[in-house]
Amino acid sequence: MTSAPRLMGIDLGAGSLKTMIVAADGAVLGSASADIPTHSPHPGWSEQDPQDWWRALCATVPRALQAAGCAAEEIAAVSFSAGAHTPVLEDRDGRLLRPAILWNDQRSGAEAAELQASDGERILATTLNRPTPTWTLPQLLWLARHEPGIVERTHRLYVAKDWLRTRLTGGWETDRTEAVGTLMYDVPADRWSHELCTRIGWNPATLPPIVGTAQVVGEVTSSAAAASGLRAGTPVVCGTSDTSIETFGVGSVAPGDGTIKLATAATVSIVGEAPRVHPTLINYPLVVPGLWYTITGTNSCASAHRWLRDRFFAHDERDGRSAFDVMDRLAAEVPAGSQGLLFHPYLRGERAPHWDPLLRADFIGMTFAHDRGHFVRALYEGIAYSLRDILEQFRAQGLGMSSARLAGGGARSACWRQIVADVLGVEVLLPAVTDASFGAALVAGVGAGVFASERSAAAACTRIVGRAEPDAARHAYYGELFELYRRSQAALVSTHHALSRLREAPPSAAEPAR
Repeated sequence: MTSAPRLMGIDLGAGSLKTMIVAADGAVLGSASADIPTHSPHPGWSEQDPQDWWRALCATVPRALQAAGCAAEEIAAVSFSAGAHTPVLEDRDGRLLRPAILWNDQRSGAEAAELQASDGERILATTLNRPTPTWTLPQLLWLARHEPGIVERTHRLYVAKDWLRTRLTGGWETDRTEAVGTLMYDVPADRWSHELCTRIGWNPATLPPIVGTAQVVGEVTSSAAAASGLRAGTPVVCGTSDTSIETFGVGSVAPGDGTIKLATAATVSIVGEAPRVHPTLINYPLVVPGLWYTITGTNSCASAHRWLRDRFFAHDERDGRSAFDVMDRLAAEVPAGSQGLLFHPYLRGERAPHWDPLLRADFIGMTFAHDRGHFVRALYEGIAYSLRDILEQFRAQGLGMSSARLAGGGARSACWRQIVADVLGVEVLLPAVTDASFGAALVAGVGAGVFASERSAAAACTRIVGRAEPDAARHAYYGELFELYRRSQAALVSTHHALSRLREAPPSAAEPAR
């Protein structure tokens, strides 16, 4: 081991896996990423093959080491993060039983509604959260009804980052944040809820032991080292879910700190000393012991941005020029309000504040005056309106923030950052690094003893490199547009529901004319 330890963080995102190597002062030494395919065999479904995650890890670790110019022997520890809620099921022989159902999958809408109607108060009191299709509990109830053979053969349940991590160690454990994310954890009793397991017919013996986020849970095995490029014997730290890691990794480690994430989904979170239990809000333990973060989110953010790129800007990806850069430049040239063009970002239903999997996205207010740049800016603004919709829920419960640190890939856009500041009316802070893999590397450092605590890791390694102050005139103007955004959303709910019903039962295709 060298006198300057290197730390590795691995984050499994919704569309890619990223491996990052970080120095003890927070300097990013190198990173590598690999795409992960998502499959949608039916409308509203979202699944991935966990073996694709492992292949991505084995591909990115050697490339990250090469980019960092360091040997595997220099890595002091490795840790993980990934989206919460995603169940991975194995049989008694360690074989995967089916693809993993992602957090943005909407198939369990009926089960979530049933659980809310029959057991909503009990679930909220037990888990501090309410059932929606995002959570593991209704996903497993769906499996019990539609794939009962899978349920009967399940010997171990993992969540995504734990399954990936245990490919390195052979262990089986999770942390409290991920346990809370299953909606099967009794928070007041600090144990798995046998009562909720019984409610959905799930065997609690399939649920993993619970350990601390920064606990060393094993070492890289010889076989895993040969496959991944890591050194056998490298300490492996548990890690936690991506939003907890990101909140910590951007330096939100004190009560009242706010974080906005512009990634596949968009979220707003506020750190506190205790959970704020309310049906409209979500609560998780933070990486920092003794703290919680209250969070809620909109389903489509960078995913909507990518959809717009793929459908309308794909030809701009040439000569080394990024289509996203072209889109960003065009959006910055359009005045605030996109000349009356509004966008509701419900491409995969919606979580907060509507919790309605049948909502649909739309652009409204189009005229001949609108061109491609207007649609990009309207998308930026529509997602910012959705974030304000969320922030209003926090404010209704007495929670607020005067500034917010950004996380996620969308934070790179200066135009989008300013729009978020103007729509929300809060100062937006840009940390030097916003990737979840960075926060995972810091957690690895805490577990390995490189840092004395989570707070000292954040203090040593995070710094702010940019600010966007809200403009009072634009904030007032966006306030008027935000009210139109909300009114038009409410007016279109019945139409969205009718379109979803008609989509499910189209007439048979007509015979071609002869």
